[in-house]
Amino acid sequence: MAHQGNIPEDTSIWPTVWRGWRRRCPRCGSGPMLSGYLKVRDNCPVCRQELNHHRADDGPAYLTILIVGHIMAPMLLWVFEVWRPEPLMLFTIFAIGSVTLSLYLLPRLKGGMVAFQWARGMGGFASADSRPQPRHDDQ
Repeated sequence: MAHQGNIPEDTSIWPTVWRGWRRRCPRCGSGPMLSGYLKVRDNCPVCRQELNHHRADDGPAYLTILIVGHIMAPMLLWVFEVWRPEPLMLFTIFAIGSVTLSLYLLPRLKGGMVAFQWARGMGGFASADSRPQPRHDDQ
C-alpha cells in the first residue's frame, strides 16, 4: 500500500503503542486520540481514522493499579525501614504519590491499549480499509 500523506508506513506494535501512550492517533500520530481525560474520540480529526471500535474497558485501570502497586509498595517498605517517619506523614506522602501517579498513567495506558488494539486489528479495527497494511519485506 502506498504511503498516504502524513500516515506513517510503519504499523508495527511499538511505534503504534508509543503514539497511543502520547495520546495521539495510532494511524497518523498527530491527531488527538482523547477528547477529554479518558474519552476516546469517535474518529481522528486529522486522518479520519475511526477510533470508536476500541474495547479498552477496564484494562487501563487494571494496568494502572498493577504498576502503581508494584512501584509504591516496595517504596513504602523501603522508606519505612530507612527513615521510620510518623504514620500520618507516611500515609499522606504515599496517598498523594499514588493518586498522582495513577492520574498520570491512566490516560496514557488507555491510549496505549487502544493503539495496541488498532495495530493488531482487534475488534472493529480488523477491517482492511480502516488502517494501512503492514509491509512484509521477507516475502
